Amino acid sequence: MSLDRILAISEKPGLFKLVNQTRSGFVAESLIDGKRIAVNLRNNVSLLSEIAIYTLTEELPLKDVFKKIRTKENGGQTSISHKDSRDILEEYFFDVLPDYDEDRVYPSDIKKVIRWYNILHKNNLLELLDEENSDEEE
Repeated sequence: MSLDRILAISEKPGLFKLVNQTRSGFVAESLIDGKRIAVNLRNNVSLLSEIAIYTLTEELPLKDVFKKIRTKENGGQTSISHKDSRDILEEYFFDVLPDYDEDRVYPSDIKKVIRWYNILHKNNLLELLDEENSDEEE
């Protein structure tokens, strides 16, 4: 499995794993509680592998941001919560990614990145970041 199979679905909390495709959409399983849901093609769905964070020079893929967080946290969960104050979130994110574009990366985006990182960590899916690198090298 790779980040190509991990989804963020608008108006649904957390992350989902793509389980199966159907004629009208697909079935996804929540990484929070394991419940399966049917998602139709009208829902706004994003693959984690396609999401990027704006920096002052480029758009950095989300997997690279997750790697920077993992390095900062020595492979553990984040030292802050996605529910912390805006100032704490922005300070933390500035430590992780000093050149992120403060005008285009909102506190709500930082909350999502931190929450998603912790969900991936809890489900032992951060190894996917390393697997994608080995796929790219081959």
